[in-house]
Amino acid sequence: MSLKPITMPILSDTMSTGKVVSWTKQPGDAVRKGEVIAEVESDKAVMEVEAFEDGYLAGPLVEPGREVAVGETIGYLSDRPQQQTEKASPARTRASAAGGAAAHAESKSPEETPPPAASAAEALAEKMPALSPVTHARHGQRERVKASPYARQLAHALGVDLGRVTPTDDGVIQAAQVVAAALRPPFPDLEAGPPYRLEPLSAMQEAVADNMSATVHTPVFRVSSRLSMDPLLAQAHEQKLSATLLLARACAQTVTEHPRFNAAYTPEGLAQRERVDVGIAVDLAGGLVTPVLRDMAGRPLAELAEDWRILKEKVFRRRLAREDYTGATFYLSNLGMFPAVDRFDALLPLGAAAILAVGAAREGKAELTLSCDHRVVYGADAARFLESLSERLADPQQLLW
Repeated sequence: MSLKPITMPILSDTMSTGKVVSWTKQPGDAVRKGEVIAEVESDKAVMEVEAFEDGYLAGPLVEPGREVAVGETIGYLSDRPQQQTEKASPARTRASAAGGAAAHAESKSPEETPPPAASAAEALAEKMPALSPVTHARHGQRERVKASPYARQLAHALGVDLGRVTPTDDGVIQAAQVVAAALRPPFPDLEAGPPYRLEPLSAMQEAVADNMSATVHTPVFRVSSRLSMDPLLAQAHEQKLSATLLLARACAQTVTEHPRFNAAYTPEGLAQRERVDVGIAVDLAGGLVTPVLRDMAGRPLAELAEDWRILKEKVFRRRLAREDYTGATFYLSNLGMFPAVDRFDALLPLGAAAILAVGAAREGKAELTLSCDHRVVYGADAARFLESLSERLADPQQLLW
């Protein structure tokens, strides 16, 4: 019998782990190439996993609800039917599928299993005696942290508190998690305050946190202006269109007039993009996504409106594909629907020269703040951009073709 592993796919550029939501087939079921066999959740959406060839689904299968690293095995395709209902633990899914034998091997204890990416030296270090047990506080209680000997030794050398390190799916901290923790910004000292409980971050929350942390190395400046919004809001109402869509369209047309705002900094030079793709921030329970409307300056508004309707439906069904939310060249974050928000600054995502933050309208005018990458554009560029945008907002008829 030949077994071929089904691995956790990479569904976004920020995805490191995924969660198996459900299996649509059971071990022993026949499947055809391209047929959906499972649903997995990334940091952005729930996506379908398709069979890569004809065959039969075989276990062990990763149990729904478990987090699995990208590239790890979640199940198998067999050339013959095999009735197998056993669920795979994350440790066992790392086993080789060669000959099908390794998939059923007994997993070693945490103290005997070296980190997946460990070198020969690290594997040898795993056999060293464990350091003293490590405990940490959670809501007034002390809990023992499970960690490999090498991870404990490394944490001691790097000054990392193991109590604040997220373990692997099998509950054991390995060297890789310690190194990642050492590279993160410092944590608040929660032990100095009242008792607390930890609520694990969702994959989406982790992705947002990682993406926003990466922006601290971008030199950003901000320019604000109070611009008239009444004409655009009236046009949106008359055309039964989203005001955010019209505003994004106005931004895209303004970018074509000031093409430096469509560039991205790289160490080799500025990458000048040939099309304006606008990412629009959308609030979602437990996170934030930025679906992207392609070629916003060059396509008919009716097409863009239909694309926006489809994207919003995908957002709230958590069915965005990777191409739906990556590759934006300009960003818009509109909080104008919240009357209490006068103005705010938006963090500039990597790969864009600017993001526009829009507050609520007051007496027909709203505060717009343009956050810019100072390696790409300068203060006078931002001022000219806002002037051009003001002219378009005053005459939104030109946005309607």
